[in-house]
Amino acid sequence: MALYITDECINCDVCEPECPNDAIYMGEEIYEIHAHLCTECVGHFDESQCTIVCPVECILVDVSNPESKDQLQLKYEGLMKQAANADTPNNKT
Repeated sequence: MALYITDECINCDVCEPECPNDAIYMGEEIYEIHAHLCTECVGHFDESQCTIVCPVECILVDVSNPESKDQLQLKYEGLMKQAANADTPNNKT
């Protein structure tokens, strides 16, 4: 499951730099999480880094986006493949 940030967010800025997938961003009022980028840190860490650093514990599991650990691992692998392809220069001449 992806994570989401509740409206209890105090905009302390500690979660955003902890996300290895750049899924966390500043929304109109509070930080938000792109569900399609969130792997709950599967593939990077054993625990979701944003939830560890959040001082108000406002980052929760989004039950509307159910994903198993295997699905999160596949999402992570897809994101890493996309990143690798983006970093590869186009060798057309």
